[in-house]
Formats: sequence, structure tokens, C-alpha cells
Amino acid sequence: MAADVWDPKIETMKPEELKKLQTKRFKHLIKYVYDSNKYYHEKLKESNIKPEDVSSLKDIEKIPFLTKQDLREYYPYGLVCTSLDDVVEVHASSGTTGKPVVGPYTRNDVDLWGEVMARSLYANGLRKHDVMQNAYGYGLFTGAHGFEKGAQKIGALVITISSGNTKRQIDVMKDFGATALACTPSYSMYIAEVAIENGMDPCNDFNLRLGLFGAEAWSNEMRETIEKRWGIRAHEHYGLTEIIGPGVVSECEKKKLHINADHFYPEVIDPKTGETLEPGEEGELVFTTLTKEAFPAIRFRTKDLATITEEICECGRTLPIQSRIKGRSDDMMKVKGVIVFPSQIEAALMQVDGVSDNYQIVKTKQGEMTTLSVEVEPTEERYKEGHLDTLEKQAEDEIYSILNLHVPVKAIEPKSIPRSTGKAKRVIER
Repeated sequence: MAADVWDPKIETMKPEELKKLQTKRFKHLIKYVYDSNKYYHEKLKESNIKPEDVSSLKDIEKIPFLTKQDLREYYPYGLVCTSLDDVVEVHASSGTTGKPVVGPYTRNDVDLWGEVMARSLYANGLRKHDVMQNAYGYGLFTGAHGFEKGAQKIGALVITISSGNTKRQIDVMKDFGATALACTPSYSMYIAEVAIENGMDPCNDFNLRLGLFGAEAWSNEMRETIEKRWGIRAHEHYGLTEIIGPGVVSECEKKKLHINADHFYPEVIDPKTGETLEPGEEGELVFTTLTKEAFPAIRFRTKDLATITEEICECGRTLPIQSRIKGRSDDMMKVKGVIVFPSQIEAALMQVDGVSDNYQIVKTKQGEMTTLSVEVEPTEERYKEGHLDTLEKQAEDEIYSILNLHVPVKAIEPKSIPRSTGKAKRVIER
């Protein structure tokens, strides 16, 4: 088993040993932030918590949650627990809905990031002999940098191409012999689309064998489409700027999502009450960074909905298993009394022959009433066949079979929906 795992000591650790390690690190974390950061000191004091009061992981439930609003309130360095002289790198979220969330890193934090990303990419199947095309966007965004650090730690060759300039992506992928593609799932499909337009066969004209995808929600059906289109094995990565970036959770060869829980302690809570839920119950993910220095996050509410179990995976890893993200609590839409997530509509559309992977969900609000419709591009071949009303009806029926809700579908001309080199915008409001 050791030959197939990056760090056998941790990744195959007995669950009770992992709990001991988490407890030790958690107790150290509380003393560390209590002594080194004014915000955390006051927050713990207001909750009548002193470091000496913390004796077990159960005590974490006494600590208030950390939210994105808190992070924006203390922008940019209010939650830093070291001297700024010890910070060697900084990243940030896009800030599209307010001030960006800032993620500072010490040298040890950077080394930790490289280690958990190496663990994650190795679990996907990336090896020293691989050539990884890194088509995540470089800049303040964490994605590209995390994948680069992890792949280089493994010893793989990294093509630092960033996102965009899709024709060049294709030329480089072919000429440099890329065996792994790291980008958003939607951008991988756009690259394939452009390759086909230029007379290439994504399955046979490239050396790709792995897809390393993250930064946006995608359904199992989209995964199957990508794998078929490229002839690769596609793996999911989950991470957050607030925690470390990518490297928090990723898939093994059995396509089970393992949490690097020796560094990131996970909880699942009821999103309405904040109550901690039992293993296997669905709720909102909450993470605590157990070992970060510059910016430790304690009980950060992610708004992502999933389950966590402690079963032993067939791959041999004993780290907790997280389900794929069902959706974000703030992406959830209530339409005529029915709870709808964008991923459910995507799953339905991917079942319909002749429907491409390019679609948009149109949300319209009139007073308190929300209505949905879907605009979808047929494939070029299906569009030329005509009788698009038949395709629309098939898509509507497929959505109804999942949601028990009628959502109108409009087939529009191919290439009508803007393409993205990063996160695809799947939901728009009119």
C-alpha cells in the first residue's frame, strides 16, 4: 500500500490516532491564537473560553463560527497571527461580492500547502514522469499556485501557461506532451470544443490521461462527459481561499473525496441552527485549520452542503470521506416550494442526447416569486437537424424527473453563451 500513497504514516493512520493528533493540534491552536491575535483573543474571551479550558475536540463546539463577513471586516491583515515580516506570500478571493478575502502565508504555510497538494495530486495518480498543463488562472487566485506547488513537490513537469488564449493552450498541450490538465471543468470542455473546431480529436491527438479539476461545482454527469470527450480520468479538488486554497479535499483512484483532516478539522452543521450533526448527516461544511501560522481559521462556515463519513476506503486511506458538494446554501433556490440546486439541472441536461455542455439557468424574480428557465446550446449536429422543440421537451422532461418541477427550456444557437476560461457563470438573473 505504501507505494500508492504519498504519506502512508498520515493517510493510513488509525482513526483513533488521527483523533489524538487532531486534539493535540487543536489545543495548541487555541493557545496560539489566544496569545497572538486581538480578534481571536476577544472572541474567545467573550465566549468564556481560555486555552486551559480546552481538553477535547468536543470543546470546539463552544467556539463561535467564523464567517466571510468577519474576514472582510478585518481586511486585509486583521486576523494575521504572526509578524508581517514572517509573511512571504499572499493570495485573495476575487472580491466580486465585496472586499476580497485575504490569505497570507508564512514559509511554513507555503511548505504545508505544497505537501497537502502533493498528497492530493498523488492520490489522483499524478507522478514524477507526468507533464501537468496548469491552465488555472495565475494571480491572486490560489488555484494555479497550489497545483504548481504540489506537482513540483512530486517532481512532475509543470507547464505554467495560466488560463486563456485557448488556441495556444491546444498547441502547447500537443507540442509539450501534457499528460495532465489542471483547470476548471467548464474550461476543459471549452478547450476540447476549440480543439475539435481546429480539426483535432481530443481523445486521440493528445497524451492526456488525467484531469485535475476544481474551483466550480460540476455534476457526475458532467464528469462522465469530460472523461468521454478527452478519454481521461477526471478527478475533483475542493478547497477554499479562507482555509489554504486547493489541498483541503481531493479524490483517490476510487473517486472518493478524502479530507486532509490532520491539518483541516471538518465539521458538518445544521445551516439554520448551527448544531453539529452526526457522521453521514447532510449539512454545511465547517473547517478549522489546525496547523497554519499566518492566518488560522477557526470554525469557518463554508456554506457548502455535503456529508462526512469515517468509513475505510477501498484505496486503503483512512482519512475521513466527504461527499461531493451538493450545492452552496446561497446557491439554493426555492421555486414553487421546491428546493433547486444548479447541479441538479446540469445533471438532467447531461442526460439528453444532442444537448451540449453549454447552458445557463435564468432566474427571474417578481416580488417574492422566483421562476426559472434554462437556455441551452444544442450540439452543432443536433442544431442543424432542426425540430428543436423536441429537444426542448426532452430536456424539460428530464429536469421534471429529477425535480418534479416544470422548468421551461429554450434551445439557442450554438456559441451563443459566452465561454469562460475560469469559473463558468451558470446562473444569471433577469
